[in-house]
Amino acid sequence: MSLSHINQQRWLKFKNNRKSYYSFWLFSVLFVLSLFAELIANDKPLLISYQNSLYFPLITEYSETDFGGEFDLAADYRDPYIAELIEQDGWMLWPLIPYSYSTINYDLPTPAPSAPTNENWLGTDDKGRDVLALVIYGFRLSVLFGFAVTIASALIGIALGAVQGFYGGWVDLSLQRFMEIWGGMPQLFMLIILVNFITPNVAWLVFITTLFGWMGFVGVVRAEFLRCRNLEYVTAAKAMGMSDSRLMFKHILPNAMVATMAMMPFALSGSVTILTSLDFLGFGLPPGSPSLGELLSQGKANIQAPWLGFTAFCSLGIILMLLVFIGEGIRDAFDPRANKK
Repeated sequence: MSLSHINQQRWLKFKNNRKSYYSFWLFSVLFVLSLFAELIANDKPLLISYQNSLYFPLITEYSETDFGGEFDLAADYRDPYIAELIEQDGWMLWPLIPYSYSTINYDLPTPAPSAPTNENWLGTDDKGRDVLALVIYGFRLSVLFGFAVTIASALIGIALGAVQGFYGGWVDLSLQRFMEIWGGMPQLFMLIILVNFITPNVAWLVFITTLFGWMGFVGVVRAEFLRCRNLEYVTAAKAMGMSDSRLMFKHILPNAMVATMAMMPFALSGSVTILTSLDFLGFGLPPGSPSLGELLSQGKANIQAPWLGFTAFCSLGIILMLLVFIGEGIRDAFDPRANKK
């Protein structure tokens, strides 16, 4: 499907912004790779050939007895005994990084946290887990969390902003007063308090974070609806009997989406920061989850292991820097003053 003339102009302007354009592609490549984290970093082989039969441990769980072992337990492919049984009459194809985010390396040259080696390229954390595997899985979880919060917040913010701007009057006044009270609460402290009442997981954290994230989208949508509701085409549509919902979301909303699209990368970076902050303070994801915030906390607690803090800082810095550059490019591309020729 071909783009409209104005969208072609926006895309060309975004593409000409080299910093934003290359950031977009770099972020996209990193995100797509992280979606296949199990194929890149895992403590299970990708493929096993044993006695002329193929096995897929990532899809199906096999027991030791399937490979000539003695116990009907889940096979531990890192166990030298199981590995020797398989290699006697077959072979194993391992991922590039033979560790998952929860895999503990018991054969470290030094006590954990262990410095980078040929086995653990970025070292291990204080539990003996591979840092590079943690970063890959943590990147995926942080970005997916950010996407979920941003989309949910945008949907709520757009709907409330549209209602405020279109109807005005007491509807607008009431929602504005509510937002002033709700927005005046210390967001991070409120998140910490709410998290203490439930067992935190990704779904609950998305819900709780969305409770405060929607307010950033309301203002730009409300302003656009306030500007457009008295224009001639809106007045004519009302006179012809068009329903309010169709008029709001079919004809006025596309104009408000310009500012909303420009805000989304910044909202995404803010969501990633919130999750990292909660994990850093110990109020985020359940223990054992792949968390960049926990890795940052370990770097603070283990100053004798500088690779932990350096890796966490660089990972978060790269994510946020790329998102900010992308957001700047989208903002400039959707700027109507810049598109006027």
